[in-house]
Amino acid sequence: MSRDEYRRALDAAVREYEQLSAERVSLDARISQLQHSIAALTKLCGFEPTVPLGLTDACRLVLRNSPSPLTALEVRDRLVSIGLDLAKYSNPLASIHTVLKRMRVSGELVERDRDEDDRTAYASVLPGVGFVVSHGRRHVRGQGLTPPKDRKK
Repeated sequence: MSRDEYRRALDAAVREYEQLSAERVSLDARISQLQHSIAALTKLCGFEPTVPLGLTDACRLVLRNSPSPLTALEVRDRLVSIGLDLAKYSNPLASIHTVLKRMRVSGELVERDRDEDDRTAYASVLPGVGFVVSHGRRHVRGQGLTPPKDRKK
């Protein structure tokens, strides 16, 4: 195969990757909404969840369904509202802070400052950040890849 054929194959793969990533973002958002609905409806019906959510998954669920960034206190309140039992934690707010900070370090969340009270709020970063075109070259965000340099012959 020639270099042009490789580039066409790369362009096709990148286009497909971008399309599938966008579909995944849409599916992840819908799954998150359904998980939230199921948790709330389960509580309202008086049922016990068959698969209890862990604190990290529950925080992830709450933040993905929030249209705006949330503080740790707001996350706690929403966790209680969907029926998560925080009584098993000696200090639930400290546990939530720990989870939020770990999620931020892993890149799942970003920190936002609130204007009125200067508390740190967290917003979910949607998965599937893919390729962007810049100056005629394709770059990969968050993947640690750059275009190869021309080799000396």
